[in-house]
Amino acid sequence: MAAYRFVHAADIHLDSPLRSLALRDPNLAELVGNATRRAFVRIVDLCLDEQVDALILAGDLYDGDQTSMKTARFLSEQIRRLHEAGVFVYVIRGNHDALSRITKELTFPDSVKLFGGRAEAVMAVRSDRDFQVAIHGLSFANPLAPESLISKYKPRIDDAVNIGIAHTSLGGAPGHDPYAPCSVADLQATGFAYWALGHVHKRSVVEGKCAIVMPGMPQGRDINEDGAKSVTLVTIADDRSIRIEERVTSAAQFERLSFDATGVDDWRQLVGALGEALERALAGVASEHWVARVRLTGATPLAWRIRRDLDLLKAEVDDRGSVIGTCWVEKLEVACRPPGAMDSPADDPVTQLRRLIGAEILRSEAYQAEVVDIAEELRAQLPPECRGLFGGDEPAFKAVLAELVKEGAEDVLARLHSSAEGGGPDAS
Repeated sequence: MAAYRFVHAADIHLDSPLRSLALRDPNLAELVGNATRRAFVRIVDLCLDEQVDALILAGDLYDGDQTSMKTARFLSEQIRRLHEAGVFVYVIRGNHDALSRITKELTFPDSVKLFGGRAEAVMAVRSDRDFQVAIHGLSFANPLAPESLISKYKPRIDDAVNIGIAHTSLGGAPGHDPYAPCSVADLQATGFAYWALGHVHKRSVVEGKCAIVMPGMPQGRDINEDGAKSVTLVTIADDRSIRIEERVTSAAQFERLSFDATGVDDWRQLVGALGEALERALAGVASEHWVARVRLTGATPLAWRIRRDLDLLKAEVDDRGSVIGTCWVEKLEVACRPPGAMDSPADDPVTQLRRLIGAEILRSEAYQAEVVDIAEELRAQLPPECRGLFGGDEPAFKAVLAELVKEGAEDVLARLHSSAEGGGPDAS
């Protein structure tokens, strides 16, 4: 019989605002907007179904400067479910929690331990067990923590299984600000049996005498947080061995899908093939709903028309997704080209225009400066949670602009080419 069991979760970001401008479908927006709550309900359900002793939340339960009491009421209801079942909850604040007003205002029952700004070690409440469990935690009120906090934790308690909870970027991860950085060796040197980490949204596990687990987030929020998301179920047996299990909790799963349209020369054939591709991909999705970003590639006579009538194709694909069920297409991206596009006659007007745009216009300093000015003005008008769509730093900003400019030029050329041919989506 298991001596001690708990669920380890982090980076829930309750009621995180929608961060994708592409989520214009109100039904899709509602699905994604409520997904973090649904994931948290699944975490609580998992705790109850598995009859665990505790739930450990390793930071970023909230998403920043939250003021909605709806979030507080929802959280209170879920904590009450755990409290009534005798499941204890151990919580530390992460960098996003430090900004939240709810963190300071919400009152929890006695079964919840919210660690403060001074390191503590508390003994888990247990009965008729062979050994004690010590839970170590430390929260920071400040969203910035440029130095390691591991040295501030209490020493391991002899003869107990020591579990540490920390919100840290470890050695660093793309897309994540440095936060209380430390190394795996630092954590192993503490002599703890398990480190429950948070902050990095991608799952990682280091097993051994000192298990170190970054569970990732339980629910992705946009296409950059793709894949099935999960929490960790941990079982510590009577002999103190540790079993680590990943459990999927995401209600909606973002994925990228590449579709090769090479040789497809009929519009209806294209729509049908896209629908079949969605069905095949959906079979491998672990979450209840699938939100796909589809990229069309390859050489097809429909390349120009796909670009010109992308809104019509999107409507067709959305309809196929609704028939399939639990399948949503967030966005279509186009990287198709007409067959022999690279071998077009030199005197072809569209070919000449493409060369002019690529060789002179897009590379000119005046044009690039104008694009930057327009993008910066647009970015300033966006809500804070959407500004990252233009990249998190200057190189990323320039890369995003370059891609947008390239796509825009191709769209213009597609319209010119289709107008010259007089074609439409049903012409083939």
